Amino acid sequence: MRYTGLAMALVSAWCFAFSGPMAKYLNAAGLAPMEAVWVRMAGAGLLMVAVLAVLKPSALRIPRSRLPFFGLYAVVAVAGVQSLYFAALTRLPVGIALLLEYMAPVMVVVWVRFVRRIRLPRSAYLGAVTAVVGLGIVVEVWDGLRLDALGLLLALVAGACCAGYFLMSDSFGDDVDPLGLIAWGMLGAAVVLVPFARPWSIPWEAFTRSVAPEGGGLTLPAFGAYLWMVLVATVAAYILGVNAVRRLSAAVGATVASLEVIGGAVVAWALVGEALGAFQIIGGLLVLSGALLAQTAASRGGAPATGSAAPQSSAEAGLALDRAQT
Repeated sequence: MRYTGLAMALVSAWCFAFSGPMAKYLNAAGLAPMEAVWVRMAGAGLLMVAVLAVLKPSALRIPRSRLPFFGLYAVVAVAGVQSLYFAALTRLPVGIALLLEYMAPVMVVVWVRFVRRIRLPRSAYLGAVTAVVGLGIVVEVWDGLRLDALGLLLALVAGACCAGYFLMSDSFGDDVDPLGLIAWGMLGAAVVLVPFARPWSIPWEAFTRSVAPEGGGLTLPAFGAYLWMVLVATVAAYILGVNAVRRLSAAVGATVASLEVIGGAVVAWALVGEALGAFQIIGGLLVLSGALLAQTAASRGGAPATGSAAPQSSAEAGLALDRAQT
């Protein structure tokens, strides 16, 4: 059972790794980042709701008391993460955008300690410092931040939304089916993004083109890239991720899922022709190592600070880290 869960988590991480590169193809075909996010969320959400309605209709039932939570999940955990990440991709390489998004576990550590007032192991803070140092190397702070400043900001805010997902993931119990939450979250995100994506203005003829991303890379049909994004990088990735976490501890599942950073860089190199420099590789390894150290330490829980209520479980310590993203 455990090895099955690990295998599913690995495949899920690699499925998610195709999100950024496939988005580059849709952008090259003529879709704006927000339009690419909308067609992804709408397509995946409609597909999941249709399949669940036939195979598991009970998963689509939303308890009335959970409606606000479902709404917040759709806005922050799906719409916020995806739209900001895709916007960052127009200004940053895929690998760097993913690295910045994976600052989320460090943000969660800070939230757990100073907002929930839960003491964490020292290794959690060591991981946070390591990740920040690695981030500084990635952006080459000594050389005046050579990367696009707006792209950096967008990716970091996407990371904050991703941290919001982590924190919300410990807020529901057996009355909510994770598959139903994901399906309605995607459809809800598509609804929220309608005023920004304006689907009536999407150049649908873009899906008939074969394109190569700006700067080089393989030429692929835009519609093929879209189908791969919906079926593999969204639906399959989420379903595999959810089932993997059910077989593994939250910390192990999140650690394996973090391989999306490496997978995204590899896929971007193979398809889009993006390569990271030496400083980005070294800094990226530090960011990833620090984030994993921080989230693994935090997942062990800790004692509440003086005067605060004791957490009910390690998950309620703030890190039910099943999967965010992307």
